[in-house]
Amino acid sequence: MPIRVATWNVNSVRQRIDLLLTWLKECQPDIVCLQEIKCVDEAFPRLEIEALGYNVVTHGQKTFNGVALLSKLKFDETKSGLSGDDEDSHARFLEGVVTLKQGVMRIACLYLPNGNPVGTEKYPYKLKWMSRLLEYSKERLKTEEPLILAGDFNVIPHARDVHNPAAWTEDALFKPETRESFQALLGLGLTDALRAVTDEPGLYTFWDYQAGAWQKNQGLRIDHLLLSPQASDRLANVGIDSYVRAWEKPSDHVPVWADLDLEAA
Repeated sequence: MPIRVATWNVNSVRQRIDLLLTWLKECQPDIVCLQEIKCVDEAFPRLEIEALGYNVVTHGQKTFNGVALLSKLKFDETKSGLSGDDEDSHARFLEGVVTLKQGVMRIACLYLPNGNPVGTEKYPYKLKWMSRLLEYSKERLKTEEPLILAGDFNVIPHARDVHNPAAWTEDALFKPETRESFQALLGLGLTDALRAVTDEPGLYTFWDYQAGAWQKNQGLRIDHLLLSPQASDRLANVGIDSYVRAWEKPSDHVPVWADLDLEAA
């Protein structure tokens, strides 16, 4: 059986815990990266998730941000925080290492800054964060191990990844500098898992709560799985569980997953 790795911005894990548990039972992912858990570590609903057979690691923050890793495979090591800025206190990055039959796999769960409004300090912070992620990726790729960067990147990579590109030209998610930073990651040798299997437009992972965006399929693709060559060589399948957006009181994001032809130890 391949290993299924998924990412989902749950937009408050305590508000969505029933949805999360339902999806975990249906999708049966082996490793899950969650973003915007919006709670401190002590408040994370750990027991309910552990009851489904997951090991849980969190890097929480009160009322906003926060990331978590859930894994049916035991973690060999975990580390929170992205290097490059000791003064950055936002809980946006968490990595874990699991053992495979042939070596190890490293998963980085990340929640990139939104960056809006562009004319404020938030946009330079976003670009600096992406630069730090680039440096992290350069170092990790040197190890030539399967590596997955998974999360809410807050980046629309291409015009086909947004319903109305013209409306987003000045938004931090779609500005040229943002997309160039994302392309720099791909330039290192990382592969956008979804685009490795399809060029189809209209495949989205986020729909705003306003103006009937979900019902009209006016969405964005901003949640991504980026794979190192050692992971992309084993890519078997990719999916977006968009049906979850139609559930009652959903997150505005939906899960994205990839199946990798790798064996756990």
